[in-house]
Amino acid sequence: MCPANREDVFCLLPDLQNKVFVFPEASNTAAVVLDVPLQQPLTKVTVCLRYYSLLSRACGIFSYATKSSDNDLLIYKSKSNQYALHIGGSVVTYTVPEKEKPSWEHICMSWDSSNGLVGLWLDGQPLPRMGMRKGYAISNVASIILGQDQDSFGGGFDVNQSFVGEIADVNMWPRVLTSDEMKLVWNDGSLSDHLISWRSLNYTPKGYVVVEDLLRQSFWASKM
Repeated sequence: MCPANREDVFCLLPDLQNKVFVFPEASNTAAVVLDVPLQQPLTKVTVCLRYYSLLSRACGIFSYATKSSDNDLLIYKSKSNQYALHIGGSVVTYTVPEKEKPSWEHICMSWDSSNGLVGLWLDGQPLPRMGMRKGYAISNVASIILGQDQDSFGGGFDVNQSFVGEIADVNMWPRVLTSDEMKLVWNDGSLSDHLISWRSLNYTPKGYVVVEDLLRQSFWASKM
């Protein structure tokens, strides 16, 4: 069990369901480091998570850095209505409609090396697929961090790219989820064969990050 909101202490919680990571302020130190022992390079992957933020500037949400590439896999919000998805240092950008009012957002990114296709799902809805890095393999020697954009392996944080808000339901699989599975995950369903599971998460909080109860009314606003 993790000591309550202790910094730099490795944590294993049996289940983070109905919990969130709160990043209360802009910082070049606040982050959540995920301990994920990967056995082999990734040639297919899906990452899903929920986040809630009032930021209009750029911020890193999910950063997977390797020795060869700071942005081997990165989910980056470059504007309030724009996502930049990185694989192996390459990037595709999605511009989406502005929301009328802030609410929780559910995002899934997928990538398949065999054809290079990148997918982005927002709140259970797919956007047109794009392509990059066909034939590439993401190294399994990785530093995986929430709430920052790594500009070096395990560090190089910039306060102006830091996430401020709440993050929950972080999961990763070594495959591209089907449409039905994407909708199941958006509806808070569970799947097996995780590489990262929100219901059994190994993590270390760094800096000012708080584990708190989910504000459920706000959580479900994105589904209404």
